[in-house]
Amino acid sequence: MGTRRLSVVVAGGGTAGHIEPALALADAVRRVRPDAQITALGTERGLENRLVPARGYPLELIPPVPMPRKPNADLLKLPLKVRESVHQTRDVLDKVGAHVVVGFGGYVSLPAYLAARGRVPIVVHEANARAGLANKVGAKLAARVLSATPDSGLPGAQTIGIPLRESITRLDRWKLRMQARQHFGLHPHAPTILVFGGSQGAQTLNTAFSGAAQALGRAGIGVLHAHGPKNSVAIQQVMGAPIYRTVPYLEQMDLAYAAADLVVCRSGAMTVAEVSAIGLPAVFVPLPHGNGEQALNAQPVVSNGGARLIADGELTPQRVIDEIIPMALDPQRLQMMSQATMGSGHREADQVLARIVMEVAGQ
Repeated sequence: MGTRRLSVVVAGGGTAGHIEPALALADAVRRVRPDAQITALGTERGLENRLVPARGYPLELIPPVPMPRKPNADLLKLPLKVRESVHQTRDVLDKVGAHVVVGFGGYVSLPAYLAARGRVPIVVHEANARAGLANKVGAKLAARVLSATPDSGLPGAQTIGIPLRESITRLDRWKLRMQARQHFGLHPHAPTILVFGGSQGAQTLNTAFSGAAQALGRAGIGVLHAHGPKNSVAIQQVMGAPIYRTVPYLEQMDLAYAAADLVVCRSGAMTVAEVSAIGLPAVFVPLPHGNGEQALNAQPVVSNGGARLIADGELTPQRVIDEIIPMALDPQRLQMMSQATMGSGHREADQVLARIVMEVAGQ
């Protein structure tokens, strides 16, 4: 292994699904090479502005290159936007003396791949079951291509799972349960459902669960519900029932997972990976937009028996009452689901990716 200081640039801005795997890789590299310089690329509008500094890594901002879904005026401006963003990204790569660029998809990755082309080795990681445009471009330029699932659509990709934080991969739900429930003010022993719709919340989940709140309380079920920072939900608590706790955003997902017996959530690649790694039974409600990747992300865990899938348009308060409440009250079924979902991989992906990145960087 070389002695020069390793400089890694990670590109995965926009959503937590792109940022968290990048930060998990950064943590894994630092565990092996504590002196490594790791720089994250982002845009001024992305969630990375909060997440990256909070994890102690420097963030360099570049202009975003959003890809229009339909031909419009923005499409005509795209070459100019790409050129500007690539130029600024090259300046960052030169400034930090990058040895390798690791991209995870999204608005930041495309300029990163184009800026690194022919200058700095590229590693691409695709988290979704269906690769996005940025990673399809990056895969053609990359030294190594990696994916979470075998059918990502990227030729020659090595399947390794999704890099996850150590706070998730080493999480002992049962050991942390009492502490977690105390942290959120939840009933210490009641069956508890965690509900969240990604970093922005999900109106479908909010409407369905707030509408079923009294039935959940009467059934003796506690709820921890993250409704999203721009949303709010009105809950009527049932006297003497376990608490229905609402929060805008979950800062400590490890504690949220530890508090729950069952999770009802979207099926972004990162969420599916985390839920699978810790063995938390799930009801996935895929986002109905995009190219259908959320339903594909959920499918392996659903097929294994570790999760149920309910279409977005079919999740109503009555569906919560008829299907989700009985599931939450059946500990034997939850135990079987937990065992089924644990075999979905992901626990070692951060270490595997770190080794590959250092190898590509000549370290």
